[in-house]
Amino acid sequence: MPAAKKSAAERVAPAKKAAPASAKKAAPAKKAASAKPESHTALVRRARKINRELAEAYPYAHPELDFENPFQLLVATVMSAQTTDLRVNQTTPGLFAKYPTPEDLAAANPEEVEELIRPTGFFRAKTRSIMGLAKALSEDFGGEVPGRLEDLVKLPGVGRKTAFVVLGNAFGRPGITVDTHFGRLVRRWKWTDETDPDKVEKDIGALFPKSDWTQLSHHVIFHGRRICHARKPACGACPIAPLCPAYGEGETDPEKAKKLLKYEKGGFPGQRLKPPQSYLDAGGIPAPPLGGTIG
Repeated sequence: MPAAKKSAAERVAPAKKAAPASAKKAAPAKKAASAKPESHTALVRRARKINRELAEAYPYAHPELDFENPFQLLVATVMSAQTTDLRVNQTTPGLFAKYPTPEDLAAANPEEVEELIRPTGFFRAKTRSIMGLAKALSEDFGGEVPGRLEDLVKLPGVGRKTAFVVLGNAFGRPGITVDTHFGRLVRRWKWTDETDPDKVEKDIGALFPKSDWTQLSHHVIFHGRRICHARKPACGACPIAPLCPAYGEGETDPEKAKKLLKYEKGGFPGQRLKPPQSYLDAGGIPAPPLGGTIG
């Protein structure tokens, strides 16, 4: 199988014409200046094929924050800003054990909350946000997380990205989560040139049926964390190399690329302490608790 992947990847590298030994080597990702622009129809077809390929590569793609109910997911998502999902997952068990409901968290001592969530960074600002949203849930929504976008974005610390994470994964309502990974990959794939998250969301939403939005987000984010890294993508280990206009920006040698793989693709633990059974069945390894080690 590795050989087949390699030959597929090699097909996307442009043909090289004979040149003098002194000539500089052309970057493999560059296209000819006269290349015909991709039509919208061709873009839609390529984007949807990429999503199908990613679905095969990550059939177990899921939200990588541990949660048991909408309230836990909402709080964990707010806490995930400027840190990893793994760090949040290692921190929230203690928080939810002490404050299991919005009412409990709203009535908490801020200094105690700060100490509990300190490992996630920016703990003072995050404490204000999660206690503020807990208070709003208690006072305005009867202690329940609302299932509407317009209500969620009114809560302290909750923007569209956080709202769509909650809607898609706690309520089953489609949404596109434009996080850092999602934004850079869809630009790398030439699905959009936009950098503003709301404009990215609009452009990508136009390429896919609404029913695909939530899982599409998981597929893209999984791929960004595992293979298509920001600084050195593992192009030689990429399942969508033949479809990627940026092929060649990273390591193209299959063996060298394999060494760049992260999480379960490289045999390392994932982000969740309590991942879905489908992830475990596919060979995924749970993350250790805070202060724990891999056995």
